[in-house]
Amino acid sequence: MTTAYPLSWPAGRPRTPAHQRKRSTFSSNGYELTVADARVRLQDELERLGATNVILSSNIELRLDGLPRSGRPAPQDVGVALYFQLNGRDTVFACDRWDRAPDNIAAIVKHIEALRGMDRWGVGSIKQAFAGYQALPSPEQWWQVLDISLSASPDEIDQAWRSKMRTAHPDHGGTAAAAQRLNAARDQGKRQA
Repeated sequence: MTTAYPLSWPAGRPRTPAHQRKRSTFSSNGYELTVADARVRLQDELERLGATNVILSSNIELRLDGLPRSGRPAPQDVGVALYFQLNGRDTVFACDRWDRAPDNIAAIVKHIEALRGMDRWGVGSIKQAFAGYQALPSPEQWWQVLDISLSASPDEIDQAWRSKMRTAHPDHGGTAAAAQRLNAARDQGKRQA
């Protein structure tokens, strides 16, 4: 299930390692781009594009009305994924190249601007441009596998892993695949904790 929070990264889309992320040059009137400004830019482009059923997925905490919470620290995972429909077709754009979530949103905005430009210039069509952006289901996240909070402590991660391993381990009626899935979730969670 695609969620606005926490991040639902598209399956099969490689991630940019944190040490390879770059500082961007996106700005707003000389100031560092905010999440609010990036979302306004994105909404404008999506309206021009005619996108529907939009979900902007990230690790930016949201209020009940769906807008970002203020006063929260920047998320460790700065990736963003934009899920939407265009002419009834599910589409996803994802970006984690930049070291800040607002800049990754701005990169998606620039990408949409460029695609719309190709349509305006008469060389290709939006339909042709979007042919390779079919949305795929997001992969299972480590905290979902362990059935715990994204902000769980290392001890909580270990506790959830032990509890689930009691039935997942091959020696207790589970399978090697189920145990491997839990091990991978625990390892990823502890790297990010």
